[in-house]
Amino acid sequence: MGEDLGFRFTWFGHSCVEIETESGTRILFDPWLGNPRSPASAESIERCDVLLVTHGHHDHLGSLPGQVEQADALAIARRTGPVWPSIHELSLWLDAHDLGSTEVIGMNKGGTVETRGIRLTMVHADHSGGDWNDVLGVPLYFGEAAGFVVELENGRSVYHAGDTAVFGDLRIIGESHHPDVAFLPIGGHYTMGPAGAARAIELLGVSTVVPIHYGTFPVLTGTPGQLRDELERRELGDVRVIAPEPGQPVT
Repeated sequence: MGEDLGFRFTWFGHSCVEIETESGTRILFDPWLGNPRSPASAESIERCDVLLVTHGHHDHLGSLPGQVEQADALAIARRTGPVWPSIHELSLWLDAHDLGSTEVIGMNKGGTVETRGIRLTMVHADHSGGDWNDVLGVPLYFGEAAGFVVELENGRSVYHAGDTAVFGDLRIIGESHHPDVAFLPIGGHYTMGPAGAARAIELLGVSTVVPIHYGTFPVLTGTPGQLRDELERRELGDVRVIAPEPGQPVT
């Protein structure tokens, strides 16, 4: 385990990130392992202690549109029995499913949960949340989108923003939680692009950032190089941008 970040992470493309702490706890965010850039599959996830889904869009639960009943997140939960803190409305939907030994914890923005040796707080994201029900022909509402700030056993703080636009209260998240590393979307179209992400980094005051939610589809045009350029324009060139290939572990 490297001494730089204080944890190991693997980005599996899109917004799917697995963190392994120094104590061995495995945290999985937005497990769409069927995304076009992922070198792994849902079946390859042998262990998940804490499962976090930032919002109820199919590409974060892990399925094709209208097929969330077959989502990667549900399959992983049934097999590995994690703790699954989620926004209230999504937790109600999860409670209606047989997820084996999974412990679903309904919560909401501003709330904090301590579990499996870590402390996590749900924070705001500026986005929507939900999917489509093919059988009934109506939308499914899974509550508002959110982000998570996770304090690891060694005191390191990680912020996964999920999908979001830049918003002013990112400054409050930075001042309240002092994240060491932020996972931020940069693709544009559905989320902020590189310019917005650079502004978000400035508001957060974070020194290390990992770009996510880019390159999955042609419409997600933002790149890590563009993010670095935007940081230079804001005189934030000392911010470390880590952009591994999908499936490449980073410590």
